[in-house]
Amino acid sequence: MAGTRAAIRYAKAILSMADSIGVANEINNDMILIASTIKGNSELNAFIQSPTISVEVKENALLEVFANVNGVTKGFFHLLFENKRFEILEAIAVAYSELFDEANGLEVAIVTTAIPLDADLEAKVLAKIASLSDKKVTIENVVDPAIIGGFILRIGDKQYNASIANRLQVLKRELSN
Repeated sequence: MAGTRAAIRYAKAILSMADSIGVANEINNDMILIASTIKGNSELNAFIQSPTISVEVKENALLEVFANVNGVTKGFFHLLFENKRFEILEAIAVAYSELFDEANGLEVAIVTTAIPLDADLEAKVLAKIASLSDKKVTIENVVDPAIIGGFILRIGDKQYNASIANRLQVLKRELSN
């Protein structure tokens, strides 16, 4: 993603400031809202990315769209206005949430399955993950019918692939040799 290094620097600065005044959790909620709104609304994303729309118009529009956010977040919009960096807003919001989770010992485990996880299976997966990680883990379930069955577990930079599609691929490689 373009501007990732700059986005991380902005996110670190905002997290540091939010921590110092005790509103880091509220700002994290704002950043989650901002990231999901921009990701889910292609028109808003195109509006923010457009070089032909002035930064004043972008700031005013964002203040209207996100009228209920914390004052620190509104001040952050003004900082982006001054620096003409609205195009990296989504990247900053995502980076902030990742840094916030890391600072608070939270980790997201992405579990890819062929069908959605039910509550019982999710509890079993959480129990197994808890034995592998000393952080507080939340599960994000991604459904991908292409894996046929089994699951793929990704925690941070580690991945465990126990999918049937992977097993078939390994078997195919072994038989072709």
